[in-house]
Amino acid sequence: MSRNVPNKIYLPESKMPKQWLNLQAVMPEKPDPYINPGTMKPAVPSDFEGLFSCELVAQEFNSVDKFIDIPREIQKYFKMYRPSPLIRAYALEKELKTPAKIYYKYEGNNTSGSHKLNSALPQVYYNKKEGIKALTTETGAGQWGTALAIACAFYKMPLTIFMVKGSYEQKPYRKALMNVFGSTVIASPSLTTNVGRQINKDFPGTNGSLGCAISEAVEYAVTHPKSKYVLGSVLNQVLLHQSIVGLETKEQLALYDEYPDVLIGCAGGGSNLGGIIAPFIKDKVDGTGNPHIIAVEPASCPSLTRGVYAYDFGDTGHMTPICKMYTLGSTFMPSNIHAGGLRYHGMAPIVSKLYHDKLIDEARAERQTEVFKAAVLFAKCEALIPAPESSHAIKVAIDEAIKAREEGKAKTIVFCLSGHGNLDLSAYTNYLEGGLDDYIPTEEDLSKLRQALPKV
Repeated sequence: MSRNVPNKIYLPESKMPKQWLNLQAVMPEKPDPYINPGTMKPAVPSDFEGLFSCELVAQEFNSVDKFIDIPREIQKYFKMYRPSPLIRAYALEKELKTPAKIYYKYEGNNTSGSHKLNSALPQVYYNKKEGIKALTTETGAGQWGTALAIACAFYKMPLTIFMVKGSYEQKPYRKALMNVFGSTVIASPSLTTNVGRQINKDFPGTNGSLGCAISEAVEYAVTHPKSKYVLGSVLNQVLLHQSIVGLETKEQLALYDEYPDVLIGCAGGGSNLGGIIAPFIKDKVDGTGNPHIIAVEPASCPSLTRGVYAYDFGDTGHMTPICKMYTLGSTFMPSNIHAGGLRYHGMAPIVSKLYHDKLIDEARAERQTEVFKAAVLFAKCEALIPAPESSHAIKVAIDEAIKAREEGKAKTIVFCLSGHGNLDLSAYTNYLEGGLDDYIPTEEDLSKLRQALPKV
């Protein structure tokens, strides 16, 4: 098999997925229900309809249909940038002197630079179809905000984006991209919303977090008529849309009779990881395959590796439903690492449940400097600068390839390179100049945050 595989594997148009895979309907045990914070009872679809479009709410609660049709209009748009390539990392394999075969699914081949457009398009489509006039959202590093700005420009939908202040200041060109597509971008926590003003008062000088930005976007949506809120990660509907990544990957590997021994994804809120693993989780449940699945997160924001599996708010301002997930506590303020998309206190309920039930085999927390070291090696070998978020998966892929070399075992390693780092060069400059640190929260800090979890 080895050298007959081309460097880049594309799918013929006829094999592009026409349906999303719904992990909720595949899992042996469903995630625990959301809790309505007003009644402290299990949430029902009507609790969400003031915030999301009705069709997206239906997808959020659908635990019956294993496959859900992708609207034809979305299929047509997908063809502008999908299928994304599955790339054999021959040069990296040679550099590492490994018997392992390394493949990466590259999701940076669109203007947003990441996998986020896969969910932005359908979310805007469903809202436009239902007559919504404007949308709000949050963004960490800016990939989701950029993707949503692109989708909103296509559907002529006004968009207000609350961008985590740390990333807002680190990544001015991300803000510029969102502005080019007509979106308004506000640094969070801001003075625009009540919750933003309160967070600034409680945490003076804070660089913000995804939890903060979510709170502001939710408040903005519910206080503006004909507006709805959309989210780029965590929710069941988002993992549904992102399953196209894993479905394509599985088809591409099958063209050359390949199947992963090890499957790796970076983990922040869970959209990228949930997307790449979706069909392989189904294989595990069906008994047709059993790849070793590894979730990789920052050591500075270690929800899976050091968090607790408990009910918690999804945002800092406690405006969202309460969900069962691995969490560090909703008031956790992560350090200002460059992987802004991974600076979230919790993890998607689906991903959390899969990890709790051992269908995701392992979670690892990696230090920022080691992640950038791996990213630079990858860039030199593969002529592609990866996003800091994606580089967490690269770090573990390299570790697994070295392990294969030391054990003398040939194995197939697959990871999702969820986006490029072309707009993250300030982060690379900081790394090369020795300006990055490896902040890791203390157990005392995390213990205090756990004590504030809601009583459910």
